[in-house]
Amino acid sequence: MSEKELSPEDPRGLISEAYRIEGIGAEDCRSIYFDWALGMPAEADLAALTRALHARLAPAAPDHPMSAVLAEGAGRTAPRPRRRGGRRRG
Repeated sequence: MSEKELSPEDPRGLISEAYRIEGIGAEDCRSIYFDWALGMPAEADLAALTRALHARLAPAAPDHPMSAVLAEGAGRTAPRPRRRGGRRRG
C-alpha cells in the first residue's frame, strides 16, 4: 500500500485495503472496522472519521460490504438486502 492511500481517517490503511479484498463478506468487513476503531486514538471522533471514510470510499463501490458497514457506523442505515423466495413467516 502506498503512502498516498493512507489518510488521517485510515492511518493504517485497513479500511482502504478491505475494499481491495476480492470476495470479502460483511462479517469480515465488520471485523476490520472494529480493528480500525480500536486502533484509533481514544480522543478520536470515530463517527466523524467514519463519515469521512464513507464519503471518500463508498461512492466508488456502493455495493461493497464495507460501504454498508461504514454507512452503519456513520449512523446511516444501509439498505437491507432484498428477500429472495420462500414463504414469508408471520
